[in-house]
Amino acid sequence: MHTLDEAPPAAPDDPSDNRPWYTLLTKYHWFVLLVASLGWLFDTMDQQLFNLARIPAMTELLTRYEEDKATGETKKIEPTKEDKFYYGGVTTAIFLVGWAIGGLFFGILGDRIGRAKVMLWTILIYSFCTGLSAFSTSIWDFSFYRFLTGLGVGGEFAVGVALVAEVMPARARPFALGMLQALSAVGNITAALISISLGFAEAPGGSLHELATTGANPIKAWRIMFVIGTVPALLAILIRSKLKEPERWQAARKDGVVSKQLGSYRELFSNPTLRYNALVGLALGFSGVVGLWGIGFFSFDLLNPVLTDHFKAAGVPADQITSKVAVWIGITSILQNLGGFFGIYAYSHITHYTGRKPAFAVAFVAAMLSTALVFAYLSEFSEIFWMIPLMGFCQLALFGGYAIYFPELFPTRLRSTGTSFCYNVGRLVAAVGPFTLGFMTKAIYTQANGYEQGFRWAGVTMCAVFLIGLIALPFAPETKGKPLPE
Repeated sequence: MHTLDEAPPAAPDDPSDNRPWYTLLTKYHWFVLLVASLGWLFDTMDQQLFNLARIPAMTELLTRYEEDKATGETKKIEPTKEDKFYYGGVTTAIFLVGWAIGGLFFGILGDRIGRAKVMLWTILIYSFCTGLSAFSTSIWDFSFYRFLTGLGVGGEFAVGVALVAEVMPARARPFALGMLQALSAVGNITAALISISLGFAEAPGGSLHELATTGANPIKAWRIMFVIGTVPALLAILIRSKLKEPERWQAARKDGVVSKQLGSYRELFSNPTLRYNALVGLALGFSGVVGLWGIGFFSFDLLNPVLTDHFKAAGVPADQITSKVAVWIGITSILQNLGGFFGIYAYSHITHYTGRKPAFAVAFVAAMLSTALVFAYLSEFSEIFWMIPLMGFCQLALFGGYAIYFPELFPTRLRSTGTSFCYNVGRLVAAVGPFTLGFMTKAIYTQANGYEQGFRWAGVTMCAVFLIGLIALPFAPETKGKPLPE
């Protein structure tokens, strides 16, 4: 039995071993899985805090005050729905660009100086910069803080999955990586619970109501959400004290020849096989990332008028509707991510039997159909309870595939670099997703259908992005049952 101070090598696969995967893990294996999962869980919590805070943040930061020349009184001018959606898309795109750049940079560092050390840095960056977002005074400094947060968020995934992939026994690897990715849904749910709690606190009679509605500088719940986002920095203490670099990586670094090629994009693209794998992985990642960040997470914006109309029809007082909508947006996020948790978990088991490519094919088709269903037809309060979890299940199942598949495409010396390229260059290109959704809504569909219906049909049209993953899939190598490349 290995202790926490002794990192065991990844055990070879034994086809005759039929024990459950979790019985193959030592105490140190569980420690690595826990730390990497917490790092990614808190990472996704910070991402989701932004998605949930986007509408109230845009409302406050875009509100203007002008003096009425006739009366001399200060007049409050709130932003239109179109402005909030447009600038929300801008800040989302800027966040995704930061995510992509951070992922590419820290992916290289993860191969060059170590997975554990870079994980520590990325967690500190996304934690502290999330906290900075709470002090925003305009849309532009808010966007800048989101860009900085994205740098840390983007780097964490690649080093985390590389670390887990290299430490785990071969047969346990896909299940452990699937568990790591499934726990990202728990991070999203945690963010939703924070949003719900603060929504109740900000409502009339709540502990934050007076702070949020009085004084020259009211303290809104969305700002407190970002302050809470600094908590993951405490995880850095655990990482620094016990986490070791994988034996695979240490061996690659000690090799005098290979060490010159650690974390090199030139090396990645000069090798025909690795270049091919990287481009196929990029196509697969781009499809799912745009589907989630360019369409799926904008379901909160879709549901805002649905919930508002529901509470108006139910006779809820006007001054309570905003806080009630905030609470139910949080509940919707929980439903979406509960579906996502089971989708990722299901993928990690399905791919064990069918292989990576068949599982991906089912997930891409399911994600396209379920997302189109939500944007085309969700208009009643009761439909939230089954359509949203279904979309979450299908969309996030793809991300279970990315966590399992991408590390299997690249050798140890380039695993973090290659994984980051597939996941984060796809995200860099995917930054056009929110812009495209906003452009299609405003320039193509709104004129004929009105803003809300235009937004719906723009979302349905963009579901075609999942076809890109299906088209790329026949060119992808099958990695089921194969050892990690060296």
